[in-house]
Amino acid sequence: MTEKIKYWGIVPAAGVGKRMQADRPKQYLPLNNKTVIEQTLTRLLDVEQLNAVVVAISKEDPYWPNLEISKNPRVLTAAGGKERADSVLSALNSIASKAVDNDWVLVHDAARPCITKSDVELLINELQEHPVGGILALASHDTLKSVNDDLAITDTVDRSKIWRALTPQMFRYSALKNALQEAADKNWIMTDDASAMELQGKHPKIIAGRSDNLKITRPEDLALAQFYLEQQ
Repeated sequence: MTEKIKYWGIVPAAGVGKRMQADRPKQYLPLNNKTVIEQTLTRLLDVEQLNAVVVAISKEDPYWPNLEISKNPRVLTAAGGKERADSVLSALNSIASKAVDNDWVLVHDAARPCITKSDVELLINELQEHPVGGILALASHDTLKSVNDDLAITDTVDRSKIWRALTPQMFRYSALKNALQEAADKNWIMTDDASAMELQGKHPKIIAGRSDNLKITRPEDLALAQFYLEQQ
């Protein structure tokens, strides 16, 4: 009998978010009567297809144990790493006894609290038969410029071929784990999971996502995230 394919959420949350200039990591800043990470995880847990969500937390993190959502039975924890890719790999290794090679993994940024259930379900439905997997992304509507070291414009980029990578990013468990492990072994810096798959010669698919799936990076992003949450 064929084992049923499971879906796992992975949320790397060991970063400190220095650009926020706050007294704590950005995932613990208040947002609509919760913290940013609570908003994010609540959205992911609304997706019934997800078997569990693994959160990669820094060992010195004093905030996570105090959150009620950390006790949710569908929320698992793993040790966070120095870089984002290290945290994702740690989370993948932590479920090695529960996941099988062909299970799907959806990696989502802790600082993207406006992700909608419908976008996650769209990603799953569109990619569940895909040989590689793919990512939520946003087409670029701005005119794009290439510059030199002095910030002088050298070229105008064809925006029809440019997409902004969002999360979740969805790949098979074993394929992503192996790709990230090779990247770690070779000291390659991965800013997202699709990059690791691309270095394996794979071609992840783009799934058009919502424009309100913003990543909180700077102080002004919090107010925008609050507006989006209220509108949703």
